[in-house]
Amino acid sequence: MRYPEELIEEVRSKNNIVDVISGYVRLQKKGSSYFGLCPFHNEKSPSFSVSGQKQMFYCFGCGASGNVYTFLMKYENATFQEAIKTLADRAGVKLPELEYTPEMKKAASEKALLLEINKEAAKYFYYSLRQEKGKIGYDYFKSRELTDNTMKSWGLGFASKSSNELVKYLRSKGYTDEMIIKAGLASRDEKFGTHDKFWNRVMFPIQDINHRVIGFGGRVMGDGEPKYLNSPETPVFDKSRNLFGLNFARSSKKNYIILCEGYMDVISMHQAGFTEAVASLGTAFTSGQSSILKRFTDTVILSYDSDGAGTKAALRAIEILKEAGMTSKVLDLKPYKDPDEFIKNMGQDAFQERIDNARNSFYFEIDILARDYNQNDPEEKTKFHKAIAKKLCAFADDIERNNYLEAISREYQIPAEGLRKMVMSVINQTGLAEPLRPRAKSGIQEKKTAEDGNLMAQRILITWISEEPEIYSRIREYISEKDFTEELYGKIAKCVIDGINDSSFEPASLLSQFEEEEEQSAVARLFNTKITGLDGIPIEMDSKQDRERVLKDIVLKVKENSYEYYSRNLGSDVNALNEVIQGKKILEKLRKTNIELDR
Repeated sequence: MRYPEELIEEVRSKNNIVDVISGYVRLQKKGSSYFGLCPFHNEKSPSFSVSGQKQMFYCFGCGASGNVYTFLMKYENATFQEAIKTLADRAGVKLPELEYTPEMKKAASEKALLLEINKEAAKYFYYSLRQEKGKIGYDYFKSRELTDNTMKSWGLGFASKSSNELVKYLRSKGYTDEMIIKAGLASRDEKFGTHDKFWNRVMFPIQDINHRVIGFGGRVMGDGEPKYLNSPETPVFDKSRNLFGLNFARSSKKNYIILCEGYMDVISMHQAGFTEAVASLGTAFTSGQSSILKRFTDTVILSYDSDGAGTKAALRAIEILKEAGMTSKVLDLKPYKDPDEFIKNMGQDAFQERIDNARNSFYFEIDILARDYNQNDPEEKTKFHKAIAKKLCAFADDIERNNYLEAISREYQIPAEGLRKMVMSVINQTGLAEPLRPRAKSGIQEKKTAEDGNLMAQRILITWISEEPEIYSRIREYISEKDFTEELYGKIAKCVIDGINDSSFEPASLLSQFEEEEEQSAVARLFNTKITGLDGIPIEMDSKQDRERVLKDIVLKVKENSYEYYSRNLGSDVNALNEVIQGKKILEKLRKTNIELDR
């Protein structure tokens, strides 16, 4: 349940974004904006911009963007409710109690209760590890060379050999058997009644992105089965939508995340300084988990065990990441099995070197494919080359496919032209991809460039008007929201123009209309496009004449694209025909007119 939009806007408007972010990031004024080092990625030159006029932040390096709410949520790992409460307290605004339906109250109450139970269980396991009965668990962690500080940071614990101690403890805290079972911490049967799910295990609390304990993983002490036991799915724990260690890794300044198989791998890597490591939760890596990772990075380095099972898991993960539009690489851990083992034997510097030289995932797939063929047998070798050709067809973009084809040809000493013919043969037989084409000098490439230029002109104009609203009065007769042909651009342009017309325009308020982070980022980019020539090259606008010339070029480009767009999509609509005719008249007038600006 959200607070009223008027209240959300009141709290936002009473918290100047420059003042708020200055409490977290050192900012220096440059022109009309403030710049500093981005807190969301590692950089040496400031590319993090904060605009007091727009009440927005934008990083030209990593693309992080938003308003004061977005910043607090990203920096503090806070929910929207937590962010608005912090900012309301800062501004002295009293928030009303949110009204919930009975069903919402019940669901919210149940989830809150389950989180409380998990927190109490984590405390119980934590203290048990540090008592005599937990010595076996403590000694195990010490044998894995974990420090006391690491054990404390990760809340590591121990479930004793007794099968009902946790249940007794939670009952003493007032929790019912029903809720303890619902939290995944106990089971019930006729013989033993309600009894602990975890016993004689070292315990790994699993936290969500906001550091709340949502479940547990436990490793058995001794030869019991299963070796690792995880909490079942609960209303607060969805294995496919969470990752172990992401609550810490999301704050890493690296531009990649390392994906491991096990809890100990993640913990030992963090202890060694590689705080960008995460792991899936006792299950195979899922598309849901890839979607979560995409919120924080475009590149994932796979650090799976070097055995057969680890290789199969890596190949599955590569496909999932590829479908999510992410880049993946694979870490070579040989001669060791896992990251923990590698770091203990080779050290941090050697591990960092392996990260820096992580194998491109496509090369890795070809390396694995090569194991299935005897390279000394001509027939087998030909089959291998055909298998490579088939995999190359997975690249929809012909230029990308050609780049990989040439690289693989060099790496495996395969004649490029021969491999290209094999690819063409596979395409003709199966239709897996479009035929390979040389880099175009005209035609399709020109069309793409023209389209990009049209969209760039629209973005530049939205940014320019938002920074200098008075400019719109000079172009009002030529430009309306209908001239912005991209759906999102048109929607934002309408908000900007309406806001300018009634003197209520504030870019930051628009972000609150979009709940998805990707949409917010797209909107923020529209207000932070660098004003350049239509070829994308920065230009000087030192004089009034320069500004007028560039503005006319941009407006003309937007209007010409608009006229062409509506002409193409005219159909038989009479009203649309009238609009096209009117658009042509305006375009002809614009071509003959100079746009004049005040000094």
